[in-house]
Amino acid sequence: MIDLDNVTKAYAKGTHALNGISLHIDKGEFVFITGSSGSGKSTLIKLLLKELEPTSGTIKVNGITLGRMKNRAIPKYRRMLGVVFQDFRLLKDRNVYDNIAFAQRVVITPTKQIRKNVPAMLSLVGLAEKYKSFPRQLSGGEQQRVALARALVNSPKILLADEPTGNLDPKNSKEIMRLLEIINERGTTVVVVTHNQEIVDEMKKRVIVLDKGVIVHDERQAGYTYAD
Repeated sequence: MIDLDNVTKAYAKGTHALNGISLHIDKGEFVFITGSSGSGKSTLIKLLLKELEPTSGTIKVNGITLGRMKNRAIPKYRRMLGVVFQDFRLLKDRNVYDNIAFAQRVVITPTKQIRKNVPAMLSLVGLAEKYKSFPRQLSGGEQQRVALARALVNSPKILLADEPTGNLDPKNSKEIMRLLEIINERGTTVVVVTHNQEIVDEMKKRVIVLDKGVIVHDERQAGYTYAD
């Protein structure tokens, strides 16, 4: 599903955010990527989103070699990715329903289908009654659940979550992680970048640890070490 082969990303002045990393994530896996600030976590997410290009190495996602992708194909590629950020990134001038519907309108989903899909997503994240509310009227946890519903409404094959609990209290953090687990159980591959060690320890999923641009640890919490 996701393959990186000897991927390096160097920025100006020779700084290496990633330094020759290789990893494989299977379809349907739930993976945490952790590491201290500056370890390369955010760079990895941006490479998968094709917001950045690697300096060297190969990245494949769902059989697609990103380095060979034409610019005009990038929007279609990103449609198979759902993305959730720490700062929610909701449209402040639109209510909950329209924030989620926006993701469907971008891909020209018929209105009849939008009217079916949006309530279904809101029910999944427990916010069916909040569809008329605006982001400013919601708590941080509720805003992140709206962001999650928006990321999922187009049925992505992969969900990338970049510090999804970074602005949330422990209770809301656990609720978001439980939703991510449910989504994963439905077949979506989930990759979560986080510095929240408590959540990582509780979830007992595969954990990839980055340090100064290299993978220093890669294993399941249960003890199985990946050797890809």
